[in-house]
Amino acid sequence: MSTASRGLGGDTGVAPARRRGRPPAAESTAGDTRGRIMRAAVELFAEKGFHGTGVAEIGDRADVQRGALYYHIGSKEELLWQILHDYIQLMLVDAERIAASADDPVTKLRKLIHSHVGLIIDHRREVAIQLRDVTALTGERGAQLQELRDRVQHCWQRVIDAGHADGSLRTDDHVITNSVLGMLNMVTFWYRPHGGRTPAEIADLLATTLLDGVVTHHTKG
Repeated sequence: MSTASRGLGGDTGVAPARRRGRPPAAESTAGDTRGRIMRAAVELFAEKGFHGTGVAEIGDRADVQRGALYYHIGSKEELLWQILHDYIQLMLVDAERIAASADDPVTKLRKLIHSHVGLIIDHRREVAIQLRDVTALTGERGAQLQELRDRVQHCWQRVIDAGHADGSLRTDDHVITNSVLGMLNMVTFWYRPHGGRTPAEIADLLATTLLDGVVTHHTKG
């Protein structure tokens, strides 16, 4: 701090000038402020789309002044990246855990379906953003996100490959893997919290329907 600033803070009793670019101390902690910004971005991107949302709108929704907003985010694209990265990372952690377990492939596949449906319902706004706006991510961010998505799919493919190898599944064709994941992702567009079925019931119904089509008859469900 400069000598002039110290003089204002010490000799006259006036508080030192706040460092430029930092959010007001009374507003919130840095973590709380960033959390509000992230939640506002998720809401707006889900409602209006990434391209239809302005940075100023995010600040207004989060009740964060423009200077503080730019202190906490680098760009609107960075917000999109963080939203999608955090969601897909949750998917990946659970998929890796299930795929690496000691369960048989059919049990693993059933658990993958339950995990996927549960996470999609809990994060349906993030899923909607991903399905609509993922192509807005460019360069390294886009490549990193695609790598995470590929790793999730690889977990599913490993389980399906193992099931085909031990004779419990009829096929290991990647078309099945892609189709199953695509169908499950669509849950976000029709699920309603008061629609009469819980997420677990929906997952059970989908798992039974899917496995009836790919499980060999001699395998116990």
